[in-house]
Amino acid sequence: MDRGAKSVTQSGVAAIEFALIFPVFFIVLYGIITYVLIFLAQQSLALAAEEGARAALRYTTADRGTIACNTATQLVSWLGSNGGASAATCTPVGPFTCAFPAGTTAQCITVNLAYPYAAKPLVPLLLGPIMSVVVPTTLASSATVQIN
Repeated sequence: MDRGAKSVTQSGVAAIEFALIFPVFFIVLYGIITYVLIFLAQQSLALAAEEGARAALRYTTADRGTIACNTATQLVSWLGSNGGASAATCTPVGPFTCAFPAGTTAQCITVNLAYPYAAKPLVPLLLGPIMSVVVPTTLASSATVQIN
């Protein structure tokens, strides 16, 4: 057997090994990218809820909840938007009497943000219904601030 025939056989084996291993590596890489974007969206929701709650502190009007939600939704406008409004929804709660410290009459307001990740994923689900089992259906965050 000459050396030329052996190298052709070896290169064929390498191509077959690559064809068998590449899909596994690709799925792992795709999973990493998907979860990084999910964590990015979750952190953005948390930051937006906090900033919305802080915005409620700046105004003494009765529309503190509206102001807080406007600020929060502007910060997450990049989520699921196709040139339009954000897919994230904001719900203000309050003002209400704070639960802590006990016996206080202080007023609090809560900003709740939710993003329907199952309806508008940031990256397409590669394996369809199989992958939808491991990704969240909704991303949510909330922040509460004492307003007086």
